Amino acid sequence: MLQLILLAALLEAGLSIEMTFTLQEHEVQCFHEIIPKDKKFSLEYQVISGGHFDIDCNMMSPNSKTLYKEQRKQYDTFHHKTVEAGEYTFCFSNEFSTFAHKTVYFDLDLGDESTDIGADAEAGDGAHATALTQLESSAYAIHESLRLVVDYQNHHRLKERIGREIAEYLCERFKLVRRTNCSYCRCGVWPSVHVA
Repeated sequence: MLQLILLAALLEAGLSIEMTFTLQEHEVQCFHEIIPKDKKFSLEYQVISGGHFDIDCNMMSPNSKTLYKEQRKQYDTFHHKTVEAGEYTFCFSNEFSTFAHKTVYFDLDLGDESTDIGADAEAGDGAHATALTQLESSAYAIHESLRLVVDYQNHHRLKERIGREIAEYLCERFKLVRRTNCSYCRCGVWPSVHVA
């Protein structure tokens, strides 16, 4: 029975929603999530490619109150605890950009980062406090460590993708300069540079 409670607590401890999407120039894209009252959540976002790697982000509560608003940021993390249940809206905007589309990654983590299994019992919700066995404590510690590993892997993948985007951009620029120089050599015309 206690194993089922432990499993339910681990599954309910946090739900994470991750997405990578493309945001065109002059576009706003909004996402909606129904979050219960008194639930901790965090929104983390990062621009992976496009333009100057900046984007606008805002988050609104169910009663349309602005909880978070940042302009032209490359990445940020926002932590909040809900005071009312309902549909929370978070929007990403690229309205200020005239020609550069952006690739954006976000992670909406519903639940406390460091959830304590015995916290609900100690809070007095009618449940009685139970001592965890050493095996259950170890399983919970492994679960938390694996969540941290997954988070580190996601950040590593993002940094690797940004590096790849920059390398591909530099490669294309190098190829363009090389083609231009080769065409000058074939024509026998080389632009003269006068140094004063």
